[in-house]
Amino acid sequence: MSVSLDPIAILAGGLGTRLGERTRLVPKALAPVAGEPFVFHQLRLLARHGAGRVVMCVGHLGEQIEAAVGDGGRFGLDVRYSFDGPHLAGTAGAVRKALDLLGERFLVTYGDTYLRIDYEAVQATFHVGSHPALMTVLENDGCWGQSNAVYADGLVTAYDKRTPPVGARWIDYGLLAFEASVFTSGGASDLGQVCKRLAEQGWLGGYVADRRFLEIGTPEALAETNRVLGHGRLGPTWVD
Repeated sequence: MSVSLDPIAILAGGLGTRLGERTRLVPKALAPVAGEPFVFHQLRLLARHGAGRVVMCVGHLGEQIEAAVGDGGRFGLDVRYSFDGPHLAGTAGAVRKALDLLGERFLVTYGDTYLRIDYEAVQATFHVGSHPALMTVLENDGCWGQSNAVYADGLVTAYDKRTPPVGARWIDYGLLAFEASVFTSGGASDLGQVCKRLAEQGWLGGYVADRRFLEIGTPEALAETNRVLGHGRLGPTWVD
C-alpha cells in the first residue's frame, strides 16, 4: 500500500499495572490477543490505512517490543524506536524525545488501543485546519469510561481526563495529530495536560469518531478485544 499518512507515534512505554501479572515480565504491547502480540494487530491496521513510518515510544521492557517487531518490514512499515531512558518520560515527554524521528507534523496513538477510524480523513482535517493540534472524540455520555471532553463545531473547547469539565459528553478516542511546535518549547510531561492547555487556548481541533474503540488497558477490555479480533462472540457491551 502506498504511504499516505504522516509519521505516527505509538505510546507504548507505560507499566501496564492494571493488567497485573500479565505485564510484570512482558510489556503490554506484547500481550497475546487472538493468538499473537497485540501490537501486531495494531501495526497491520495502521499499514492498511496508509502508514509508512511508525515510531514506537517505549520504556518499560521496551527492548522486548523492539525484538518482536524489528524494523517493521513484515508489516510493510518503517518502524523506529525512541526509548524513555532510565526514567519514564511521561506521554508528552515521550513524544518530545521522538521529535527528530517524527518531523513537523505527525499522528499519535496509544499502545493499548485498536482504532477503526478513517485515519486519512483525520489527517486531512488536521492539515486543512488552523489549529496546531487535533483530538479525535467519541460521543460517550459515560458509556465507555468517564466522558472528559467538550466538543462542538470542529473544536474541543475543554478537556480534562482527571477532573472532567462541566458539560463533558465526549471522550478522547485515542488518536491525535500535532505540529511539532506544540512540544519544542518544553512543558508538561503528560499528554493530557498538553491537550488540556491547548483546549483552554482554543487551539485543539476535533474530529468525531463513529465506531467504538477497542483497547487492552484492563483485564476486562483485554478479554473483549481478544474476542472481537479473534472473531468470537462479542461482549455484551459491544456496539459497532
